[in-house]
Amino acid sequence: MASDAKFAEWVAFARSLPVAPVSSFEAMAQESGAERVVACIDARMHEVYYAALERRGGRWSEAVAPQCIAPDAAPPPPGDGWVGCGSGFLAFDKFLDGKISIKIPHMHPTAIAIAQLAAPRLEAGQGVDAALALPTYLRDKVAFTRAELERR
Repeated sequence: MASDAKFAEWVAFARSLPVAPVSSFEAMAQESGAERVVACIDARMHEVYYAALERRGGRWSEAVAPQCIAPDAAPPPPGDGWVGCGSGFLAFDKFLDGKISIKIPHMHPTAIAIAQLAAPRLEAGQGVDAALALPTYLRDKVAFTRAELERR
């Protein structure tokens, strides 16, 4: 079965409707209701997908660009008042201790949050042809080689 996002892309393509790109990090930030959000998803292989976003003028802005990184190498977000969201905080419970005021490890991007972010983009003419929509991957490697596992 295809993911909900893929199904929506197929519907948009079939109906010649534009789609608006929304990142999982933005959707998590939107869902949190906070103004400063560190989104952290367990990427396995001892890494996290990580970004820090701030709400500015009704839009999310990157304070720390999205990246796949070892938790101990992740740059802390600037300033105070950050809320941490995502499975990365379950996998690495000490991640960014002292820099995050609240941690919500079970937060996931929701369809409602995506719709809230996509609607104004579509209204502003920022949609793209569904046939041209592409995902952004932060890491292409999905498993360790046997040699890498033996070195661990």
